[in-house]
Order: sequence, then structure tokens, then C-alpha cells
Amino acid sequence: MIITISGLAGSGKTTVLKELAKRLNYSFYDIGTLRKRMAKERGMTIEEFNKLGEKESFTDNDADKYLENLGKTEDNFVVQGRLAYYFIPHSIKIFLNVTLEKAAERIMKDSDNPERNSESQHSSLEVIRRLSKDRDDSDIVRYRKWYGIENYRDPKNYDLIIDTSNITADEVVQKILDYTNSQTLTT
Repeated sequence: MIITISGLAGSGKTTVLKELAKRLNYSFYDIGTLRKRMAKERGMTIEEFNKLGEKESFTDNDADKYLENLGKTEDNFVVQGRLAYYFIPHSIKIFLNVTLEKAAERIMKDSDNPERNSESQHSSLEVIRRLSKDRDDSDIVRYRKWYGIENYRDPKNYDLIIDTSNITADEVVQKILDYTNSQTLTT
């Protein structure tokens, strides 16, 4: 079983990814962290890297080819990536939603995490809200331009959508496990 997790910034994707993989005893892959590492290697924030990606396809293509290959060569893993559902269509596709306010609070709380590699470090909630919206807007531009995807957030792309605004990561993981268990019982 392959589970892909997509969602908005601050929705808890990485936390859920790691806990879900642990409970399933699966490997996990984090495409967001991979792209952040690619940005850092070029001396850029993820926001700057995304802006570059609006003109240069390599910023997405390298990570997406890696993701697509995972789906063809491995099984029993969890992967987090905004387009993971698209590149691994045979996966169980999860989308984590969150309010902009709650996302900004979580990002602010996590701003000292070096994996975040963002201009939002040590910023105000207002700046984080703006950066999150700008990042999402940039994602939409890149996905439309390079893949013809109009709306990666469209519910029809996912098997399960969870609003994480007012629940814990453990509750999100349990909802995913309940869903995957119900799917394996019906097949």
C-alpha cells in the first residue's frame, strides 16, 4: 500500500507523514524537504526557489521524477508532496486542509526548525500568512504551467480530505488508518 499526503503549508503534513509511517512500519519520503534541500544548495529559500520554478522547470522536475520512480519501484511507504497524488495515481490519496490562521500559528511555532528553510523564520503571523498564500499561488502557477493541473486542491483528486485545523496530529493519523483499514476490508 502506498499513501500519498498532500496539503497546505502548516497543515501538519510532515508530522503526520512520520507518525503514520511509524505506526505502519513503512518507509517515508518527504518531497517538500527534498525541494527545500535543493533550494538551500543553491543558497535560496523555498519561496525564492518556487519563484524560479515559475520560469525554470528543473525545480519541480527533478523532485517529481524521483517521486514518480518511487511509485513504480517501491511499495509499502508513505510520501508527502503536493503533487504526490498525481505522480503516484495508484496510491491512497490524502489531502490535509487547514485554515490560514492555524497554519500561520503552526509555522510560527516551528520557525526555528532548520528544515523549514523559509523567509518566515522569526517573522510575524501576518508575514507568515502572506508568505503561505504567496507560496500556494506560486505552486498553482507552476503546476498549471508544467503539468496542466488547474487546482491541486480539487477534492476530486483525493480519496480522503481532513481539516487539521482543530485536531491533533494523532487524530489525523487515526483518521487515515481508519480509512485505509476500511478500504482493505472492502477489497
